Amino acid sequence: MVTQQLIDPGSIAVIGASNNLVKPGGKIYHNIKTGSFRGKLFPVNPNEDEIQGDTCFKDISELPDTELAILAIPAKLCESSVEKLASEKSTRAFIIISAGFSEENEKGAEIERRIASICNSYDAALIGPNCIGVMTPGYQGVFTLPIPRLDPAGCDFISGSGATAVFIMEAGLQKGLKFNSVFSVGNSAQTGVEDVLAYLDETYEEGSSSKAKILYFESIKNPDKLLKHASSLIRKGCRIAAIKAGTSEAGSRAASSHTGALATSDQAVDALFRKAGIIRCYGREELTTVASLLLYPGNTAQRYAIITHAGGPAVMLTDALAEGNLEVPHLEGPHAGELLEKLNPGSSTANPIDVLATGTAEHVRLCLDYCENKFDEIDAVVLIFGTPGLAPVYDVYEELHRHMQKAVKPVYPVLPSVTTAADEVQQFLSYGHMNFQDEVLLGRALVKIRNTPGPAAESIYLDGINMKKIRGIIDQAENGYLSPGDVTAILSLAGIPVVPEIVVREPEELAGCGKELGYPLVMKVVGPVHKTDVGGVELNIKDEKQLVDTFHRMSKIEGFEGALVQRMLKGTELFTGAVYEENYGHIIMCGLGGIFVEVLKDVSTGLAPLTFPEATGMIRSLRSFRMFEGTRGKASLPADKFAEVMVRLSSVLRYCNEIAELDINPLIADKESVTVVDARIRIEK
Repeated sequence: MVTQQLIDPGSIAVIGASNNLVKPGGKIYHNIKTGSFRGKLFPVNPNEDEIQGDTCFKDISELPDTELAILAIPAKLCESSVEKLASEKSTRAFIIISAGFSEENEKGAEIERRIASICNSYDAALIGPNCIGVMTPGYQGVFTLPIPRLDPAGCDFISGSGATAVFIMEAGLQKGLKFNSVFSVGNSAQTGVEDVLAYLDETYEEGSSSKAKILYFESIKNPDKLLKHASSLIRKGCRIAAIKAGTSEAGSRAASSHTGALATSDQAVDALFRKAGIIRCYGREELTTVASLLLYPGNTAQRYAIITHAGGPAVMLTDALAEGNLEVPHLEGPHAGELLEKLNPGSSTANPIDVLATGTAEHVRLCLDYCENKFDEIDAVVLIFGTPGLAPVYDVYEELHRHMQKAVKPVYPVLPSVTTAADEVQQFLSYGHMNFQDEVLLGRALVKIRNTPGPAAESIYLDGINMKKIRGIIDQAENGYLSPGDVTAILSLAGIPVVPEIVVREPEELAGCGKELGYPLVMKVVGPVHKTDVGGVELNIKDEKQLVDTFHRMSKIEGFEGALVQRMLKGTELFTGAVYEENYGHIIMCGLGGIFVEVLKDVSTGLAPLTFPEATGMIRSLRSFRMFEGTRGKASLPADKFAEVMVRLSSVLRYCNEIAELDINPLIADKESVTVVDARIRIEK
């Protein structure tokens, strides 16, 4: 919950304020007092008469009504203080800096729950406990440094960790990243990252709200809320980048299927972020580089010129851009030749444009001008220019500054000499520019922004899916694996092609299988989960005698309940499946089938329900996608048919949370069709 009193309070009480600036209560009072806050500020401390020049209140009962209270007192005193402030002083926003709650033990967790309950009963916002505080344009309620000068053109930053928030801000400020607001939510007893994001969505105003949001999660407590409001903000024109730390490994899950063994919580996060349109990052340098670019105009350019006086960084940047299918076009022709004549001997204009270590500010100006006005094959420019140690580079950065003020094509400065040219870099940043420092991080960030899709459509594909009958099968099923007949029925009712099959339990039932299905046939044991491991799959059965002999052999396999006979199909084996992840719903996976799903682990994930563009994007992201396009004389595979299977499957799963695991491996694909030949569904109610 976020209230107006939290965002822009008219009065603030600091409970536990101090004259000692090395204590949280002292530093937070100082930061508010010397910051942008223009309301009434009240210190409370029973042991002081005056705090930092202001009259001190000995007890909460002495306070006038107060809109926001910030608590920096022992955990055991917080509950009674919150109750008294909410009931007697009309306080409707609380920030609890104090630690010693759920992060410490169950006793602390219980106090935390009671405090949240009190706040909820009074419709009051609660940030924390165990956080560094909040910074908005109205006040700087934190006890830490740095305290950036907040800028409406900056990004909104929400973090589940206070210390990490500090480190991320420091990394961003070194690049020139601007912040509009900062929220450290700590233990999120009431208000988490998702809740603050929801507030930013619900109060968004075009033209005045920040267009960039960055998030740091240690846990995602409400994936649905995150998906809803992140998608909404991005559709309004915002961009969002996020880190999710603390993902678990597949080995922590006991799984009985290929899908279950491959699925991890991390893949659930990946799928959620992709569905919402969130740019996923994995470290603070990457996050702040992406965030800086989100505030940049033209951050989705396709064709780049690289101007440099150092060949190595230009090559590394070219590689980083090329890995993400961004272009560094070769420059040639009259304009390239004309520019080359104006540079020092040995320079190059082929792109990267290398002015050599002896390149001057005038050379940089010429290169920037040609990229802006004469090289039509260029959409954006990266200038990599440190100090070669020959002379100060103020004049180069001044030239860059003047060019950026009037340029239409975006220019990304990579000024790597942050030690040897520290003064020059700081002067450049003081003009309001950014410095990306590391060219590879810049290149990869540009790729991420360009290649992260927008939010998926909020639709569920139900054409040709008989959900009523599917629900009937699920409702009557018991926990465990469904029978082959029920699996086939569900897939058929979903409109998913299934190879014709017959289940037999006695050898006499084999008569007529060949005539009905047509040789060659496949026989699979019914009962054991992993059929191949126990010799429970026989391919290319050509006549009835071989069919009967195979049945007798399989009847001796432990756990035998019967045999499934299918017509044998030829083609490429594919795989799709799903596993239910608590809070997230079903993670859908796809890739090559057969043993390759385990050996290669070339899989892509999505979150149910899928749209057709999502499913197609999953297939195209596979390393093995070239097989769908046809390679080494083999026919192409129908990616659209495979995508349709995944979409139909995901729609069923959206209405059947009882399906814990679903494994379709393999599907057989030829140039015209995709057909299921083996599937398992496990129910867990």
